[in-house]
Amino acid sequence: VQLVESGGGLVQPGGSLRLSCAASGFAVSSYNMRWYRQAPGKEREWVATINRLGAGLTYYADSVKGRFTISRDNGKNTVYLQINTLKPEDTSVYYCNAVLGDEYWGHGTQVTVSS
Repeated sequence: VQLVESGGGLVQPGGSLRLSCAASGFAVSSYNMRWYRQAPGKEREWVATINRLGAGLTYYADSVKGRFTISRDNGKNTVYLQINTLKPEDTSVYYCNAVLGDEYWGHGTQVTVSS
């Protein structure tokens, strides 16, 4: 099982990014997939979940609701996190997560929001 995040970078406030999490060793359509983030000096926090069932119900932390969108492409076995209207407080390392009995994490991708 492997999760590989990409798509982070330096962006100005108000900008957008799309993060990707490419999975291997399992099907993202068969498990709930989550994004977390960790800002410097802070605990890792949950950001969003896409449910494994059907079209994939989605859930968001209050702090990102309305600005972040989680989705998946079953054909590419990839989960995405579209981040709009970025704020400096969104600066974090963003991690992809899956629980398949054991819990798996990617290495993370850095998002820095600064003018």
